[in-house]
Amino acid sequence: MTHPSPTDLLVLHAVRLKGFAGTAAVAARFGLDTGQTREDLLDAQAHGRVSRSSFADLAGWSLTGTGRRHNEAQLRDELDRAGAHGTVAAVHEQFLPLNARASQIFTAWQLDSGGPAGTFHQLDRLADELRDLELPLAAHLARFAGYHDRFTAALARARHDPAWITGIEVDSCHRVWFELHEDLIATLGITR
Repeated sequence: MTHPSPTDLLVLHAVRLKGFAGTAAVAARFGLDTGQTREDLLDAQAHGRVSRSSFADLAGWSLTGTGRRHNEAQLRDELDRAGAHGTVAAVHEQFLPLNARASQIFTAWQLDSGGPAGTFHQLDRLADELRDLELPLAAHLARFAGYHDRFTAALARARHDPAWITGIEVDSCHRVWFELHEDLIATLGITR
């Protein structure tokens, strides 16, 4: 049975996965209500778990050290409650060789402005393998659902706009992959 994550965990975790994001982007990451997310972020700010900053025309939230430790404790407790440690650890082991391959694909794409031949075929295969990784994760922890759909949506858009492969301003294939990696290591309480 899949375990739904509490909203306060999802809000902090979305900030962690995004790194720096506005309220709407934090809410959108897990399909949360924007108004409630704003309130949750303000509560987290009052507890010293997030900070809000602005740079030129950008404004957003980021985790503090306190927030990171709190989110790690939330994730650890959730993993225990869901009894999913073995599943997440096994998926992480399967993910590692795929991550090495994904890193090569994304790096090659960034170095070759026209895009290396076969990139889309390689990314299609990666999408299939991502689906196989996501299924057991989402069966235990609902917050892992959606990575495959986001990746394939980005890949479909990339066929017309190459920014969707490695772009940082869009929910690109690379961004989705990076978030999954961060989600796995955060959930397991390990480092890269």
